[in-house]
Amino acid sequence: MSPDKPHHSDLEADAETRQVRPQPEHDGAAGPDADVSSATRGAGAPDGGGPADPPPDAEAPPKPPEADAARGKQGDGGRSQQGALAVVRETAVLVVLAILLAVLFKTFLVQAFYIPSGSMEPTLNVSDRVLVEKVSYRFGEVKDGDVIVFVHDLPGAEPESANPVVRFFASLGQAVGVAPPSDRDFIKRVIGTPGDQITCKQGKLFRNGRQVNEPYLAPGTTTQNCTSTTVPPGKLYVMGDNRNNSEDSRTFGPIDRSALVGRAFVRIWPLSHTGWLRRDQ
Repeated sequence: MSPDKPHHSDLEADAETRQVRPQPEHDGAAGPDADVSSATRGAGAPDGGGPADPPPDAEAPPKPPEADAARGKQGDGGRSQQGALAVVRETAVLVVLAILLAVLFKTFLVQAFYIPSGSMEPTLNVSDRVLVEKVSYRFGEVKDGDVIVFVHDLPGAEPESANPVVRFFASLGQAVGVAPPSDRDFIKRVIGTPGDQITCKQGKLFRNGRQVNEPYLAPGTTTQNCTSTTVPPGKLYVMGDNRNNSEDSRTFGPIDRSALVGRAFVRIWPLSHTGWLRRDQ
């Protein structure tokens, strides 16, 4: 065998070496599968694996006009509902304040009083309204001739309702003069104060032996059925101006001063019959 020619076994070894020699690696790939994966990523998604971003110049699809109109209607409806609720709240607050003011005025200052009967005619007629002030008698004395409102229980008078709601609304109506007073409320004129001696003779009223001038009586009115009475301390003697149709001290005697509600000082209704209520008329 010639030394210049390779041996047959050496040729076979070189051939096997060439068959198993690894292929050169490409940047960013690890074989055929890697090439396929890279191609797939390049065509469909970025390297991060998330959805592809839209092109920079892409615009959002326009919203239909019906959607804008529906939103506008919803906004207008909400504002309208809030406005209605605000009006209801304000009205409720005003009503409550009006009721509180009426109760405060009735309790401490002034009360409107509805005339339920003709016992004070012609000075006050049925359905007239007067204002009764409650301040002067807290600091001053009752005088002869004053027209007063007081509380008195007559036998057979109907008791007040036990229902607190009914009592409240009845009292509220009486406070503003739109409801008749209770059966316990009276309006009369003061004829005698403590120490006065009251009597009547021949149809005329006498106080302490002197005839009383009564210009507020209707012409021809006579005063009857009164016995001689000396008014006790803390009491008042009262009569109605309509002497023939009045239940007063001639019937139930002098009243307690503590029963006074106040002094009626002005007639406010009807408009054709308004005026001040004075002691001499």
